[in-house]
Parts: sequence; C-alpha cells; structure tokens
Amino acid sequence: MFKRLAVILILLILAGALAACGGAANTGSAPAESKPGDSAQASGKAANVILGAYTTPREAYGKIIPLFKEEWKKKTGQEVNFEESYLGSGAQSRAIAEGFEADVAALSLEADIIRLEKASLITHNWREVGAKGMVSTSIVVFGVRKGNPLGIKDWADLAKPGIEILTPNPKTSGGAMWNILALYGAAKRGFVEGVPKDDDTAAQAFLLAVLKNVKVMDKGARESITNYEQGVGEVIITYENEILVGQKGGQDYEMVIPRSTLLIVNPVAVIDGYVDKHGTREAAEAFVNFLFTRPAQEIFAEYGLRSVDPDVAKATADRYPPVEDLFTIDYFGGWSKATPDFFGDTGIYNQVISGVQGLPQ
Repeated sequence: MFKRLAVILILLILAGALAACGGAANTGSAPAESKPGDSAQASGKAANVILGAYTTPREAYGKIIPLFKEEWKKKTGQEVNFEESYLGSGAQSRAIAEGFEADVAALSLEADIIRLEKASLITHNWREVGAKGMVSTSIVVFGVRKGNPLGIKDWADLAKPGIEILTPNPKTSGGAMWNILALYGAAKRGFVEGVPKDDDTAAQAFLLAVLKNVKVMDKGARESITNYEQGVGEVIITYENEILVGQKGGQDYEMVIPRSTLLIVNPVAVIDGYVDKHGTREAAEAFVNFLFTRPAQEIFAEYGLRSVDPDVAKATADRYPPVEDLFTIDYFGGWSKATPDFFGDTGIYNQVISGVQGLPQ
C-alpha cells in the first residue's frame, strides 16, 4: 500500500514539473498549435510586438507605448507587450534584414526602410500611412560647450585646426549619414565661407577638413551624445532633438543651428514578413497608426522632434526656430541616389574618409 502511494506521489510530482516547464499531459489528443499568421487578437492571447528602432527617440517611445497599450486594451480587451531594441539606424536595419524579427521598424532614414523592402520583408506601401510614412522630423545642428567658448557659429568654424568634433559612423548610424549630407550640402549650396557654390571639389575639400577634426565616431547618435556628455570633444554634430533632450535632462551644453542645414525625416513601417509570422499584424498596424495621432505627436514634440501633425507643429513652433536655408534629401536626388553617390564603395564620403587616419574606414 505504501509503495502504491509512493508511486502515485512521484507521478503527481512529475506531472507538476512538466506543467511548470510548459509540458502537456497526454490526453490522447494533440494540443492545439499556434500557426504562423494566426492573429493573437483573435485567439485572445496577449500580443507581443517587437519594436526595432534607432536610438534617439527612445524616451519618446517610452511614453508613447504605455498610452497605446492602454488605448488598445480599452478598444479590444487585448493586452499588448512590447520588446524594444534601439541601435544606430543602419545597424538596426541590417539586423532586421538579417533575421532580427522586429514587427515594427522606426528608423532614421528612408534608405534603411528601403533595405527591408529589397529584402522582401516589407511588401505593403508603407508610404500611404500617416505623413507619407514619416513619423517625425528634425534638423542637423551642433552642440557646443556652455558659453560656446570656441565661438562656433556655422559650418566653416568646424574646419578650424584643432577643434575636437564628435559625429557617429555612417556605416552604422543614420544620424551620421544625415550629418555628412548636411555638411556637404551646405557647402555646395554656398553657405560655407570660403567654399564656392556648386563646386564639388571645394565641397569635398571642406568635408575632409572637418573629418580631420573628428575625434570619435560612435556607432549611433545616442552613443555619440552620451560620449559628449561625459566630456569628450568640444563640438558635436547631431540631431536637434538630441540636444533638446539633453538640455531637458539637465545638461548645460548649448545648441547652434547653422544657416543652412538638412531636414531629417524619420520613417516607420510594419514588417510584413514578421508580423504575419508572429500573428501580430492587427496590434502592430494599430501601433503605427497611433504614432500619427495628436497625443503621440505631442510626445515626439516634447522630446525634441518636430511634429508631422500640422496642428502640433503650429502649437510648438516657438520651440523650433526656422532655418535660413533648410533643404531636403531631394537636393541629392533622394536616398536612392544619395546612398551610392556618398556612401557606396566609391562614394564621396568613402573617398574622403580614406584620407583621414584614426577613423573607421
């Protein structure tokens, strides 16, 4: 009798252990399986949405995501959990293309979304969502130390010998690509003292002079500003929102807006290849749509990003001064042309950086 009870007790313990490990009792029929493409919402399960983003809007998403989760719960009764990954835009885009299964990509520039289209991971027309797929904007600016001790006023000042500059690495950072194009564009458009307008040779010489002053190239814009906050360098070329977020957090560096600079536009898109695999399309699409609502756009504006909502942009105009010569990526023929022309193997940036020792080639 004692042995029989002991056997029963052991079987009960094993059954409990299997349940704890996710095992199922053998009832004579196979358990239901979750198939790729099944909707988490339809099944009543919580949706697990993976966000793959570039580094700079981390704080904004930290406030937007809880608002969306609350709204989605009220609307559908479904819980939504988020896994968030933040990398330099180029690095994040390549990670997704190579198998990081993000449901939503929020990146710095269109070229990094195009990479996912070419990989057949995005198959819908993402430009039809919101403001042509662009969820926020910014501009390229400089950060300088308190009191601007070097008297930095415009691009030409960055070429002065001995100035220590920070800007990220274009091979991993979308922000770095914006920075290089802003610098080059301002020179070619005639807004850099000593550089003739429409002179490519002179613009390349100016780019070389500035790059020779670069002290560190970090992987992403956020790493770059963190390095700057730790006392490295005298000037940083970065997103306007990075400076504003830092100042909001108590940093005492100052911002200089050059006379001529580039408008940064930041895309967001659902990754079709992964949401269908995970069964998260409804929640992921709803989240992307939510990013264009007024509450979300107000949060972007709160954290230094210029809103794509006209009403929010008007309400926050006093925070974002106009630029004398604000140009767009179209000046370079769009990303489809700018990417190979500047960042391809024989592109302008790679030709120029080859003449700079101590920086990533």
